[in-house]
Amino acid sequence: MPGVRDQLRSDLRDAMRAKDAPRRNTIRMVEAAIKNAEIEKRGSELAESDILAILQRQVKQRRESIEQFEKGGRDDLADQERVEIAIIEQYLPRQLGRDEVEAHARAVIEEVGASGPSDRGKVMGLLMRELRGEADGSLVNAVVSELLDEVAQADR
Repeated sequence: MPGVRDQLRSDLRDAMRAKDAPRRNTIRMVEAAIKNAEIEKRGSELAESDILAILQRQVKQRRESIEQFEKGGRDDLADQERVEIAIIEQYLPRQLGRDEVEAHARAVIEEVGASGPSDRGKVMGLLMRELRGEADGSLVNAVVSELLDEVAQADR
């Protein structure tokens, strides 16, 4: 099975042949981000997990941009960012839904014996290592907050 990097290169060639500018430009931006990360690591090639982390950062940056563009009334630019997100997400593993994240979070909360919001750090640290690349960090944070609040309420 080819790696993400190989798939990006292949898809870039296909996008260039098909004159698919949005796909071509998005893949080039992702490739540049990967190349910059390699340069920071003194030229060593990145592991697959590092590349996936870069892709997730790219999606997160675009989501933040969408928010800013919508506040500024620039729906055209927000739409462009949405297209780029859709292209990048094709290279990421399937993201877990809220119910799946909640199930993992409940298991971790039980495992560490969390009793309320003060245990967020312990829970988040373990959970994010477990779900790296599979779930959006803001979703995980929201679910953990809700569950820890529930646990604290139940203990009263």
